[in-house]
Amino acid sequence: MKRMILEQSSEEFYTSHSGLVLAGACINRYSDLGRSVGRVAKGSDHIAEIDILRCYLGLLCLGKSDYQAIAAMREDDYFKQALGIGRMPSVERLRQRLDEAGVELIPVVNRSSRTMLKRLKAPITGYRSGLVPLDVDVFPQDNSNTKKEGVSRTYKNYDGYAPMAAYLGMEGWCLEVELRPGSQHSQKGFVDFIKRVISGAKELTKQPILVRADSGNDAQETLVVLEDAEKTRYIVKWNPRGSDVFAWHDRVFAEGEVKTPRPGKRVGTMVVEERKKINEKPYTFKRIVRVTERTIDRNGQFLLTPEIVLEGWWTNLAMDPKDVIELYRQHATSERFHSEFKTDLDLERLPSGKFATNALVMALGGFAYNILRFIGQTGLIAPFGPVLHSAKRRRLRTVIQEVMYLAARLITTGRQLKLRFSRHCPAFAAFSAVYSGLIPAN
Repeated sequence: MKRMILEQSSEEFYTSHSGLVLAGACINRYSDLGRSVGRVAKGSDHIAEIDILRCYLGLLCLGKSDYQAIAAMREDDYFKQALGIGRMPSVERLRQRLDEAGVELIPVVNRSSRTMLKRLKAPITGYRSGLVPLDVDVFPQDNSNTKKEGVSRTYKNYDGYAPMAAYLGMEGWCLEVELRPGSQHSQKGFVDFIKRVISGAKELTKQPILVRADSGNDAQETLVVLEDAEKTRYIVKWNPRGSDVFAWHDRVFAEGEVKTPRPGKRVGTMVVEERKKINEKPYTFKRIVRVTERTIDRNGQFLLTPEIVLEGWWTNLAMDPKDVIELYRQHATSERFHSEFKTDLDLERLPSGKFATNALVMALGGFAYNILRFIGQTGLIAPFGPVLHSAKRRRLRTVIQEVMYLAARLITTGRQLKLRFSRHCPAFAAFSAVYSGLIPAN
C-alpha cells in the first residue's frame, strides 16, 4: 500500500452533506414557515426567527439535535446557501432564541409542515378498502439522570417524557408530536389532540380516515368524539379493567363463533353492541370481544389450569371481526416511526432543560421527519435508488446516509452555483430526480 499525501485546498469547497439543498427546497419553496414566523430580525443579534428555525431543521435533517452541532456549520457556506440562511447563530444564540420562542411557534410549525406535504403532493396511501390509517400513540423517551423540566416516571419504568404522535397513511407522515411529561396519562388531553389531527388529516386526503389507538385511550369521551367525526372510522383497543374474565369466557363460547386452531386452544369471538344516551344524543357503540383459552401450550405441555385471555376492540367498521382485528394488528407499525424519532433524528434525550423548548424541538423534529420521509419516498423507492432491496418506505436513517450525506464539490461560475458529484456516486440518479421534482428547470 502506497503512502498517500494529504492536502487541504484553500480554493475549492467541498461538502459532505449535499442533501441539505433538498431540505432547503422543501422548507423555503413548499412550506409557508418563513411567511408565518416573519423575516424581521428580533433582539440585539439581528438574526431573523426563520433563520433560527432553518438552522435547527438543517441539523435535524442530518440526524443531529444537539445545539453544539451548529458550531461546525458556522463557517460552512454550503449550509447557509442550501437552507437559505441569512445569518448564522452561535451555539449560545441558538439555544437562547429557541428558549425565547417556546411553545408559541408550535402551531405554526405543525401547520407549515402540513402545508408542505400538501404542496409537495406527498403520496398518502391507504388500504384496498379506501381507508387511510391515522395511528395515534404514546412513546417514551429516556431522559434518566437529568433535571429537565417535565421529566418524570414513564410506563417503561424509567424517567423521561411521553410524547404523543399521530401518523397518517401507510407512509407514516407525521401530523403532530405533542410533548408530554413522562407520568401523564395518555388519555389526558387526548380529545383535543385527536380533534386537531383528524382536522389536519382531512386537509391532506379526501379518503375516509381510520383512527387507531391503544387501550390507554379507551374512554367514553374518546368514542363520542370519534363517532361524531365525519368520514372517520376507528378501532380503539378495549381495556377490560374490572371485567369478569370467566363470565365473558362463558358468554363468548356460548353465543359467539368458536374456532380450534390447534389441539388445546380455542378462540371465541363475538360482537356486542351497547346503546347509550349522552347529552341527549343516542349512540350505539360496537365492541368485538375475543376470548382465547389454552389448555395445552404451543410446545404440547398440558397446563394445570386453563389460560384465558380476554381482548376487545371498539369500532364502527362494518367488517368481519377477524378483518378488524387484523387492521388493528397493523397499528404496531407506528412503533417503527417512534424509533426513527428517537434514534435516526437523535431525539431520545432532548437538548434543553426547559419543557417549552423541548416541545418546540419535537415539533421541529416532526417537520424534519416529513422532509426526510418525502425524500425517501420519492428518491429511494424509485427503481434508480441506490438501495437494492424492495420496500414500501425507507427508514430515515437510510435517507440520511444515502442522500443527505452525499459528498459533492460546490462550484461558483457565471453567477451560478453547481454541485459536482463523483462519477462513482451511486445515489446521483435518485438525488437528481428528487431535486428536479422540487425545483424544475426553467
